[in-house]
Amino acid sequence: MMSLKTNIGYQLLYSCLLLPPLLACSASKTNETLPSLDGEKHRGVCWVASPNPLLGGELAALSETGASHISQTPFGWQADIAAPELRWETHTDKMWWGESTTGLQATVDSAAELGLRSMLKPHLWVRGSWPGEIAMKTETDWKRWFHNYKEFILYYAQFAEANALPLLCVGTELEKTSHRENDGRAIIAAVREIYSGKLTYAANFTEYEKVRFWDALDYIGVQAYFPLAEGSDPDLAQLHRGWEKVLPTLDKVSRSFQKPILFTELGYCDTRDAAQEPWLWPNQRKNATLSQEIQARCYQAFFEAVWDKPWFQGVYFWKWYPRSRDRVPDFSPQNKLAQGVMKAFFREQAVSASGSR
Repeated sequence: MMSLKTNIGYQLLYSCLLLPPLLACSASKTNETLPSLDGEKHRGVCWVASPNPLLGGELAALSETGASHISQTPFGWQADIAAPELRWETHTDKMWWGESTTGLQATVDSAAELGLRSMLKPHLWVRGSWPGEIAMKTETDWKRWFHNYKEFILYYAQFAEANALPLLCVGTELEKTSHRENDGRAIIAAVREIYSGKLTYAANFTEYEKVRFWDALDYIGVQAYFPLAEGSDPDLAQLHRGWEKVLPTLDKVSRSFQKPILFTELGYCDTRDAAQEPWLWPNQRKNATLSQEIQARCYQAFFEAVWDKPWFQGVYFWKWYPRSRDRVPDFSPQNKLAQGVMKAFFREQAVSASGSR
C-alpha cells in the first residue's frame, strides 16, 4: 500500500492534469434535441454489502471523496438459467447482513446522515452463469418466470418506497429477457403503482441498443464495460479513441428515447489489460500484470471523454468495500491511484454542484 504522502502526491498530480481540460469541455453545446438532465449528475459507487453489521464510520471515507450516491444490491437466486423459480429474502435468512432489508436500511440511514443518496439495484444470482443468460424454454415457463420476477422486484420496490429512496433499478443485465417488451412494460407499470421515485434498468453494454421500453423509465441505465483498447498499457489517446467509437451510439439512443443515460456500473481492474475486456472478473485475470497506473488512466479517460456529454446523468463505479481490502487484482479504486483520480474529479464537481444551487 502506498504511503499517505505518495497518495496525496498522486491526487495533486491528477488534480492538476485532469481537472482543467475537463471543466473546459463542451460547455457551449446545445441541448435543444437532448433530454434534460435530472438535477446534478450522480457521483456514485457500487457499495459492497457487509457480511456483518457495520461498526460505524465505514461510509465516511467514501463521503470524503465527494461521492453523492451509492447503489446497494440485494440478491435473488435462480438455480438454473432456464428455471422459472426464484428465491429471495422471503425464502431464506441465509444471507449477508448488508443484503438483508435490515442491513440495507441501516446502510441507507448511515449514508443519508452524510448526504449520500441510495439507488436500490436488485440482482439475480444464477448458479454457474450470469443474468444475461437467463432464458426460458417454453412460453409457460416464461409466464412463470415473469410472475416470480414481478413478486421479487415488487418486494424491493416496497422497501424503496418505505425508505423514500430516490432511485430503483428494475433489473440488471437480463439480456435474454428484455426483448419481451410487453412483459418488461408490465413489470415497470406494476412497480410504478407502488413506488414513486425514479426508475432505471441496468442494461449490459451489449444490450442497451436493443431495449425498447426505455420510454417507460426515467433513465437509460448502462453497465458500461465497453472494450476501449486492445492489449496492454494503452495510452490516454488510445482510451479516448475507444470511447469515441461508442459515444455516438449512446448519444443516438438518448436522443431517440429522450432520456438521459446513467452508467449503472463502470469499473476497471488494476491490471495492464484492464481496458481490453473490462467485464472480466479478477479470478479470470490471475496471470495479468498488475498496474494501478492503467486503472487510473481508464478512470481519467472516462471523465475526460464522457462526463460532460449533455445526455450523461452520472456514474456508479464498481466497486467500494465498507473496509478496504488488499485483494489483487480487484476492481475497487480504494487506496490506489484511481481513487485519487475519482476523488479529484468528484470533489470538484461537488463544489460546482453546490455553487449552482
